[in-house]
Amino acid sequence: MKNKYLVYILRCADGTLYIGSTNDIVRRLKEHNESKNGARYTKARRPVTLVYKEAGYTRSSALGREYELKKLSRREKLDLISKE
Repeated sequence: MKNKYLVYILRCADGTLYIGSTNDIVRRLKEHNESKNGARYTKARRPVTLVYKEAGYTRSSALGREYELKKLSRREKLDLISKE
């Protein structure tokens, strides 16, 4: 199970986008919406909705892809989401 990580994009209640990576999207989405373990950014913008995901990464490659996605403009991120 080497390639078990995924990169994801969330849409926050205020319409902003959040990008992250995880090996358990169900747990992580619950954390973002309900727990103190959610990212500081999403805690103030709940609820969040999963709008995009890419699977099949190692932890290292997922972090690299997360970094790439974060560098995209908002328009480019929305285009990526709309292709999903």
